[in-house]
Amino acid sequence: MTKLFHNARESRLRAFWRLLLQFVLDTIGAALLGSLAFAAYALFGGATLGAGALEGLAASPAFATVISGMSLVAALCSVWLAGRFFDRRPFSGFGLRLDRWWWLDFGFGLLLGAFLMTGIFLIELAAGWVKVVGTLEAISGRSFFPAILAPVVFFLCVGFYEELVSRGYRLQNMAEGLNFPGLGSKGAVVLAWALSSSLFGLLHLPNPSATAVSTINITFAGLLLGTGYVLTGRLAIPIGLHVTWNFFQGNVFGFPVSGIEPIGATFISIEQGGPPLLTGGAFGPEAGLLDIAATVIGSLLIWLWVRVRSGEATIQESIAEPPVGKAEEPRAFGENPKS
Repeated sequence: MTKLFHNARESRLRAFWRLLLQFVLDTIGAALLGSLAFAAYALFGGATLGAGALEGLAASPAFATVISGMSLVAALCSVWLAGRFFDRRPFSGFGLRLDRWWWLDFGFGLLLGAFLMTGIFLIELAAGWVKVVGTLEAISGRSFFPAILAPVVFFLCVGFYEELVSRGYRLQNMAEGLNFPGLGSKGAVVLAWALSSSLFGLLHLPNPSATAVSTINITFAGLLLGTGYVLTGRLAIPIGLHVTWNFFQGNVFGFPVSGIEPIGATFISIEQGGPPLLTGGAFGPEAGLLDIAATVIGSLLIWLWVRVRSGEATIQESIAEPPVGKAEEPRAFGENPKS
């Protein structure tokens, strides 16, 4: 009976239970911290706890930023606790060894997200599917420059905690759990990559204006984000890409981000037109076919970057291997293995 829960060879819980417990810790932590933030905002911000209060608070850039910070804290704590007590893995073993190579890849991810979303905007603009109706506009009449800080912090938090949980924890644990003799380490990583991306898409299904097409597209976005992780074993590219993909989508070009209207301020305000099948309509570009094209191009550019930086671009099979003593990450690109 204990074999269902405990892997004697690895001296730890089996992957399914590790994933389940981390999910429970993260969910409970985010709910508790979010409730505290809501209560504090209602008490000191003058809001009421009556009907419609959640919608009003959600429209507040300050509150949205605080909630994203609470979600980040919950993710950090849940992954650290799970790593310490369930995975037997140090926190840095979840793709977060922050050396100079990590930061260089992070910078590439930031540039890539901005480049891909700029490409989508320029195509829609050239086709006449979007019309620019304003610039440097703050929502609710606030001053632009203070207002734009809220989405910067918001998307930094979102990019970090979603990648830490979705790629750093879930993909890695799925790969370890699927590492059967018939499949092998590489096959386990590829299958976990697909499964974790599908879960990433399904978790966005409750978003406003979500459809089956948007869910499929966000699954492809999960594959794009996972590309940087499975080729490097690090979260640098996925986090950087996630941050600027969202920020440029919502607060530079004024598109909805996964069905959610921009918060704080936008550099460009637009009116959306064109065929929803291509543009994504009310959900934003992530529900349009242009998004699929961007994910394919982005994945190829990540592969090229990794190939140029390291001399090769292959699946990091170590993602599917259990930690032995202190967890080891794949060697950084250009790093001397004896250093």
